[in-house]
Amino acid sequence: MTDKTDKPDAQSWTGKAALAGAAIGSAALAAALLYASRRKERAEKKKPEPDLTPETD
Repeated sequence: MTDKTDKPDAQSWTGKAALAGAAIGSAALAAALLYASRRKERAEKKKPEPDLTPETD
C-alpha cells in the first residue's frame, strides 16, 4: 500500500494555491473594470462644450 500522508498534504496545498490564484485573478479583474469605468467617466466630463471652444483663424 502507498503512504497516505503525502497525498492529502499535496492536494490541500494545491487546492489552497488554486483558490488563492482564483481570488487574486478575480480581484485583478474587478480592479481593471473599476479603473476602466472611472477613466471613461473622467473622459466624458473633460469634453468641452461647443460654445466654450476657442475660435481660431
